[in-house]
Amino acid sequence: MSVLGLALPVTFTDHLPVNSRSRHRPVVQCSNERQILFNRIAPVYDNLNNLLSLGQHRIWKKMAVSWSAAKTGDYVLDLCCGSGDLAFLLSEKVGSNGKVMGLDFSSEQLAVASSRQNLRARSCYKCIEWIEGDALDLPFDDCKFDAITMGYGLRNVTDRDRAMREMYRVLKPGSKVSILDFNKSNQPIATFMQNWMIDNVVVPVASFYSLAKEYEYLKYSINGYLTGQELETLALEAGFSSARHYEISGGFMGNLVAVR
Repeated sequence: MSVLGLALPVTFTDHLPVNSRSRHRPVVQCSNERQILFNRIAPVYDNLNNLLSLGQHRIWKKMAVSWSAAKTGDYVLDLCCGSGDLAFLLSEKVGSNGKVMGLDFSSEQLAVASSRQNLRARSCYKCIEWIEGDALDLPFDDCKFDAITMGYGLRNVTDRDRAMREMYRVLKPGSKVSILDFNKSNQPIATFMQNWMIDNVVVPVASFYSLAKEYEYLKYSINGYLTGQELETLALEAGFSSARHYEISGGFMGNLVAVR
């Protein structure tokens, strides 16, 4: 997964113009603080994701892209794209005749994504455009995209209702959004195991990169996130015609699929 957007196995998660009842509570108090956080971890983000998830985040991301139903020739959006993993997978689905927009508010993450793109030879990877922007105020027209993905981003935005409504607005009728993130379980044992992994595996490993404080944030962001049922309700209230949340990786990860 991606640890802070960040991906973990058990629970962790270019160029550039960007973005509940208890669910309305911001995960981090200030958007600028989140920007600084993600810019700081950008240089080691991919290495830590691979290490902390034992490579499993690649499987979860492929599942998320598959659930989006993106196909050859589509015009698709990857929100909170980070260093580009989902965007690259989407480009393989839509091909060189399609188009992928990767949007993130972290210029450093986008720079990493752009540099990774330059190292890839297949023509499909050239169809990706990186945009620095805000998931709460998308710089796109209504009904623009054939599919949308979001990996470890909805948990970190300051207004989840608004982010979901923006996704609904720019998505074409009948199309899907696929949102991958940590699963907030209703089961005490699952929550205990998730917190134990963060305290005893994730943070100690991150400390070798001098990022212990940054990764301590993960546990609190998950605790402040939504359950699968709450995510389904969030999507339906935003206007989506149907929504289903899937628990994956033993319930440590989750993927919301909603149809406009």
